[in-house]
Amino acid sequence: MDTFTKETGYGYLGNEVASGTEIIERLGAEHIKTGKPIVYTSADSVFQIAAHEDVIPLDELYRICQITRDKVCVGDYYVGRIIARPFVGELGSFVRTSNRHDYSRMPEKKMVQQELQDADVPTVAVGKIGDIYAHVGWDESYPTKSNAHGMNMVPYLLGATFDYGLMMVNLVEFDSLYGHRRNVEGYKRGIEDFDYQLGGLIPMLNDDDLLLITADHGNDPTWKGTDHTRELVPILGYSPRMNGPIDLGDRKSFADIGETVLENFGLKQWGIGTSFLEKLSK
Repeated sequence: MDTFTKETGYGYLGNEVASGTEIIERLGAEHIKTGKPIVYTSADSVFQIAAHEDVIPLDELYRICQITRDKVCVGDYYVGRIIARPFVGELGSFVRTSNRHDYSRMPEKKMVQQELQDADVPTVAVGKIGDIYAHVGWDESYPTKSNAHGMNMVPYLLGATFDYGLMMVNLVEFDSLYGHRRNVEGYKRGIEDFDYQLGGLIPMLNDDDLLLITADHGNDPTWKGTDHTRELVPILGYSPRMNGPIDLGDRKSFADIGETVLENFGLKQWGIGTSFLEKLSK
């Protein structure tokens, strides 16, 4: 934190493990009074910096985060992500905005999307995906403001410029708005809205398209606390060429998805996980 102050020119509030919504309510008034950003972390490998958009403008908050990524969280403190957490509103009704921005650590090994690029397979990131992978391995990136915005981008791209390649989409509101905040009713509506938009997307898929739906972690809105919950997450696969339901079973690794993507594009698998493409082709 001494390095943070030296490099950014700012003091700080917080410097603790906390819920993002709780800490801005607790320290928001002092933040507005002093102009100091609120710094906190969670169970994840993250360094989060919250600021009211009227106190520290977005461009300045982003600059602070970039400095933190480049000069503060380095060496022994090389955390996974620096996250800008802007918010607006008045005391008692602060609201985090969709202007969040993630600054990821650079990947240390080659990733599947880079393998695809080397094989001249187009790669497109939608939502937070570009930030998560430090914008490495993606030909195009389309940030989004909401789940609905992300789901609207998919048919737009399918109908406009994208007819071959890998498109990876992140729907962040299940995590940020409903999971962490333990909002069961909101989570329910989010699933219903996603299901409705998915129903409009499926008829657009061609016989050689493959749709995979999964999550990077669980965030049960009925559980205690505010952190991520389950390690087991759903994995759903669909292609118009499928003849009926298929049980993929419990997979041993997320790497199974990467291996499946590689095989889907006819590329050599890495042997880290096990592809389930053959099951989806029956």
